[in-house]
Amino acid sequence: MEAVIEKPTLQDQQVARESLPFFAKVIPQKESAGVSIRIQDGLRQANSFSVTIPAKALHLLSVILSSMAEGKAVSLIPSDSEVSTQQAADMLNVSRPHVVKLLETGAIPFKKVGSHRRILLADLLSYANGQKEIRTEQLQFLTQQAQELNLGYE
Repeated sequence: MEAVIEKPTLQDQQVARESLPFFAKVIPQKESAGVSIRIQDGLRQANSFSVTIPAKALHLLSVILSSMAEGKAVSLIPSDSEVSTQQAADMLNVSRPHVVKLLETGAIPFKKVGSHRRILLADLLSYANGQKEIRTEQLQFLTQQAQELNLGYE
């Protein structure tokens, strides 16, 4: 799998922004087997065809377009993939040495391939979700404490 991690151009962002409202209209509200879409090369009708894709793929495409419209780079990784420590650091938005420390302390499971550490994407996402839950709980605790102490937050 090839990763494309370059930021979208301004033209790409504009095209993505203009196409997003149409996705909101056509993404099925109920679970459906497939959605038929028409693919057309520019304004030429002669180079167009219809294809049926899974509804989940259409939803994923709308998420990709939304990110592109905001100027964010997008990377797709199959869920059963393994990532390097640098890729994990990029995904968690931390340094690579911090990821290595998390691995060595057992916070995230990993395996060694030669001298390289490899992390299952599912394990990395599980760790990230756990950290998100902890942050949410701590923020709720701080909010409750600020209200109980009447610190002027409303």
